[in-house]
Amino acid sequence: MKKIIFTGGGTAGHATPNLALMEKLDRSEWEVHYIGTADGVEKQIVGSRDDVTYHEIAWGKLRRYFDWRNFTDPFRVVKGFFQSKKIIKAVKPDVLFSKGGFVSVPVVAAAKGKCPVVAHESDYTPGLANKLAAPFATTICVSFADTVQYVKGGKGVHTGTPIRPELYRGSREKGLAFTGLSGKKPILLTVGGSLGAQAVNEKLREALPLLLPDFDVVHLCGKGKVEPELKAEGYLQYEYINEQMADLLAMADIVLSRAGANAVFELLALHKPMLLVPLTAKSTRGDQLLNAEYFESRGYAKKLLQPDMTAVTLSEALHDLYKNRETYRTAMENAENVDGTQPILDVILRAANA
Repeated sequence: MKKIIFTGGGTAGHATPNLALMEKLDRSEWEVHYIGTADGVEKQIVGSRDDVTYHEIAWGKLRRYFDWRNFTDPFRVVKGFFQSKKIIKAVKPDVLFSKGGFVSVPVVAAAKGKCPVVAHESDYTPGLANKLAAPFATTICVSFADTVQYVKGGKGVHTGTPIRPELYRGSREKGLAFTGLSGKKPILLTVGGSLGAQAVNEKLREALPLLLPDFDVVHLCGKGKVEPELKAEGYLQYEYINEQMADLLAMADIVLSRAGANAVFELLALHKPMLLVPLTAKSTRGDQLLNAEYFESRGYAKKLLQPDMTAVTLSEALHDLYKNRETYRTAMENAENVDGTQPILDVILRAANA
């Protein structure tokens, strides 16, 4: 039986794509392990699974800004490196797959010379964690075709990104039953990630008087960000949706979202017309802006910059998106290498058998 170690964490986007890959592995042929942190989101997502052996390591974040933890985290990274070496020595994996995030850096480094390493970069340009891990990787799979040029050493392969298979199984009828909506109006679904998107939340709520005459609005606003006093017919708020997410996506006619790579590729795979409001460069390294610009240039999405977002501009952009929804759907239907699950598995299998 072959063995594989997955790693990645820090955000859900660095962990959930691994589930898509795990689901397609033949468990009669593969023993699955995961290296992550004791308290990160990857432990919540993967740690409770009976079919995965979860290993905990110390980790540290490399920040581009001053923080007192910058003085202690390097020691945690070193500790995580030696813990990873011990785990890898005991498991003896045939291949290691890294989805990124800072927890993956000591793991990938520890695997050098022990097994092939396949990494995946979601964003348009590689993030710091993947840049640090790149010298230890055998192959680096990328979501965007243009990203191959940023991967040194000829290691880059355009595969697309892993898409959770359950998203394809959504039901519009079940989504309507869950929300209680009639489906007579077009439905706008607003997503902001597991923590919500406060700036988007605020402007969407300001725009409700302009939107509700034409749309029913389902708003996933993030933990602790529901405003119970804000009630209006056709406006539904939820902190976070897990089990019914596929049904909500199936029900939605258009989607308002941030521009995280995993989210936008899932919407692309489902052919959902999307208005993207990328995080500003002050909040991130600018990756969401590049993601949004790429999607807009290919005709997959409409982009609205956060500094330009008002109740009026947001309403106008969403109305325009709905008006031209078929144009966006056609472009998305013609997109290539969207669901990277099988292409990435092919790379993993080749590496394990090399």
